[in-house]
Amino acid sequence: MNLRIGSRGSQLALWQANHIAALLRGQGHSVEIEIIKTTGDRLQEVTFAQVGSKGMFTKEIEEALAAGRVDLAVHSLKDLPTELPEPFALAATPPRVDPRDVFVSVQYASLAALPQGARVGTSSQRRRAQLKALRPDIEAVEFRGNVDTRLRKLAEGQVEAILLAAAGLDRLEKTEWVRERLEPKDFCPAAGQGSLGIETRKDDAATIAAVAFLDDAATRFAVTAERAALAALGGGCQVPIGIHCRASAEEATGSGEGPWVEIFAVVAVPETGAAVRIYFRETWHRAPRADADPAALGRLIAQKLIEAGAGPLLEAAGGVSR
Repeated sequence: MNLRIGSRGSQLALWQANHIAALLRGQGHSVEIEIIKTTGDRLQEVTFAQVGSKGMFTKEIEEALAAGRVDLAVHSLKDLPTELPEPFALAATPPRVDPRDVFVSVQYASLAALPQGARVGTSSQRRRAQLKALRPDIEAVEFRGNVDTRLRKLAEGQVEAILLAAAGLDRLEKTEWVRERLEPKDFCPAAGQGSLGIETRKDDAATIAAVAFLDDAATRFAVTAERAALAALGGGCQVPIGIHCRASAEEATGSGEGPWVEIFAVVAVPETGAAVRIYFRETWHRAPRADADPAALGRLIAQKLIEAGAGPLLEAAGGVSR
């Protein structure tokens, strides 16, 4: 069938759209890509905190999807709101790539090696908050723009380092200045980071069937849990919440202990660096993963964060405190 993909026009968004298009063509489909400019693309000089972030990279693409101008949209899943509007469905979650954040610098080998008072560029409240928690002496500088723009600003010396998602730099093969991949226990990624989300109209059975082969069960399990936790906490992609779910080493190495799941989560305050972190390995998922409920796991993550004292931090950030 002929499939039309809606995509933002950034280099990374087009890489992602073309990647999915190539896989669909491999299944015998003809594919076109329509570039759609979103609110987030138009407001490059405005901070996320000023405009809010819910749907700012997806609204116009969803309008084109609803109108039938495109058949599917390819998103960075962390940009997609946790609750999709009624006409839409998350039809596929392809295999996840590296979900971590990375420390990028021309001069310095690691976050710990930065000098006192160094400047680090980021547009993310979540990264800003965890940076403040780890290095309260460092100045976080608001950095908007696509990957090339941010790397250019770094090269010009506007900051000593920047924080970005590993996935984008890996996909674009722009890893020359990646000095450190930050582990989730120290620097927790956003829900869905490293994953793509294929969005369709809920009633478009033909397109849903066409993209079904792209769905990866392990990725869908993990990101469903992460997004359910974020939804339960009232968070969008700019509330300073990090949540990451992954298979434990025991499962990965085939030790026979069963499909354990490791959870890393953090709520932190950008202004002060105050943070609540949790880590646990959920044992109820010894049952086959298909029989487990990732949304229930997500709600458990949210509950454990609240029990650990995250409520007041969430209230300060505009989330919930139950």
